[in-house]
Amino acid sequence: MGRLSDAAANNMLDVVFSKATNSAPTTHYIGLSTTTPTNTGTNVTEPTGGSYARVAVTNNATNWPAASARAKSNGVAITFVAATASWGTATHFVIYDAASGGTFVAWGALSGATAIGTGVQVSFAIGDLDITAPGA
Repeated sequence: MGRLSDAAANNMLDVVFSKATNSAPTTHYIGLSTTTPTNTGTNVTEPTGGSYARVAVTNNATNWPAASARAKSNGVAITFVAATASWGTATHFVIYDAASGGTFVAWGALSGATAIGTGVQVSFAIGDLDITAPGA
């Protein structure tokens, strides 16, 4: 189960409480981390080399269907290219608003640590990448 970053939660509050000029990214970029991120986006260690790249997911209602019970999940499979070298052991997913760098949007733990070696292709099936909004 993932959660919104501090930046995304602050943006959401600003939109709800009178700052209608804020907007959502047109594309989200899904990445992997071999370390546990923080809500501020620190301690993210993405793989390098081996053809690793964040996966672009257009921000629309098909790819991210309507939220329910303060949760939102992916509506399409999200698939990385096959690794051409070791990416290490991924423990978390991360979401940004850019292919590199960018604003940290959300993060969450994978269902289990995943060793990604040459030829391994990581994929999130429909509904497997869950983000929850804070609340009681």
